[in-house]
Amino acid sequence: MTESPTPQAAAIAPAQGKLGIMIPGMGAVATTLIAGVEAVRRGMAKPIGSMTQMGTIRLGKRTDDNTPLIKDFAPIAQLEDLVFTGWDIFGGNLYDAAKTAHVLDRDQLEEMRPFLEGIEPMPAAFDQRYIKRLEPKKIKTGKNKCDLANQIRNDIAEFKAKTDRQVMIWTGSTEIYITESAVHQSLAAFEKGLVEDDENIAPSMLYAWACLKEGVPFINGAPNLSCDIPALRELSKTMGAPIAGKDFKTGQTFIKTVLAPALKVRQLGLAGWYSTNILGNRDGEVLDDPDNFKTKEESKLGVLEYILQPDKNPDLYKDFYHKVRINYYPPRGDNKEGWDNIDLFGWLGYPMQLKVDFLCRDSILAAPLALDLCLYMDLAARTPALKNLGIQEWLSFYFKAPDTAPGVYPEHDLFIQNMKLKNTLRHIMGESLVTHLGLDYYGE
Repeated sequence: MTESPTPQAAAIAPAQGKLGIMIPGMGAVATTLIAGVEAVRRGMAKPIGSMTQMGTIRLGKRTDDNTPLIKDFAPIAQLEDLVFTGWDIFGGNLYDAAKTAHVLDRDQLEEMRPFLEGIEPMPAAFDQRYIKRLEPKKIKTGKNKCDLANQIRNDIAEFKAKTDRQVMIWTGSTEIYITESAVHQSLAAFEKGLVEDDENIAPSMLYAWACLKEGVPFINGAPNLSCDIPALRELSKTMGAPIAGKDFKTGQTFIKTVLAPALKVRQLGLAGWYSTNILGNRDGEVLDDPDNFKTKEESKLGVLEYILQPDKNPDLYKDFYHKVRINYYPPRGDNKEGWDNIDLFGWLGYPMQLKVDFLCRDSILAAPLALDLCLYMDLAARTPALKNLGIQEWLSFYFKAPDTAPGVYPEHDLFIQNMKLKNTLRHIMGESLVTHLGLDYYGE
């Protein structure tokens, strides 16, 4: 924070007390996030990959040499103040879950064992019709979806008594593909559908509704249709509880949102882009089912269309072919391989190729994104200029399929997303926006 806060910065409520982070789906991503935060708190590791912890933000002109860390500029919660809880379908404690996920090495995991054993997920609201490949061991039971959602509300209320502020982030598995229907169009219709067990209300929506009813920000880290429906957008604004989503932008799509803007700004044409993934974790197992893969496919396919805008650049992009594949391969575990073959063309139509093979670690990439989102959403909930907007589009940087206001197309270009995020931080802190125009350096 600056020495003399601007009126905008002064209006932001301080990050005092404990920030409770609630996580539906405490598997590989959640355990990697939580163990990682604890490792950083103990001084055993650096928070690599986290913008809130390691990123900087330029203030004023380049010649001002004023580039503080983001965490020193904006009133972001401290890692020491984070408290974790959540829900899962497999039982056991987080040490058991982390050991099953096989993301962290044995020595590091043993260092964290007492801390992780102290966190035991609550039984989850789960319906196998939406995630067919998983066999639950510990779930909630109730007479209808309304009953289950209210049980989640009770869990949230208990956690609120132990913490000062809260955020919820969905890191559960990808649900089957659902499109908007009548039950999603208004809060009244949605709440009637909860009582009537409407099949178009998925488990993730129960968490989103319960969370927003309690006035808590909700983040969707999966491609599910959840808080991105009219009913829950309405509830978000009414309760002043921000929402954001969807689907963490981690590996292959992250690279795609870097390369596609590069092709576009150089006016290079695209004939085809073939993307395939192999991974062996629980996410891969779930996505091996066609109905669940359809949800992920929709999330991944939209990126190129929005960035390249074929209708505005028909000579370059009108007929490009885009294919996405995900293949479950158990030996690979959480160490995903994303391979892209890109057929492009340049001057006079001459063909070229670009090939990318990203051997990445899925949860290692996702964990710092989840951390940033929780901290930024807590900031949004304390910021008068942001909390009643509903969708926090400024956080598009973190998502494959960013939520936007109805009628507004999403921005996928990673560099524009980064500028949007940092300019939003400057705006709420009362600092001048950075436009990169630069003409003022060359005036008389």
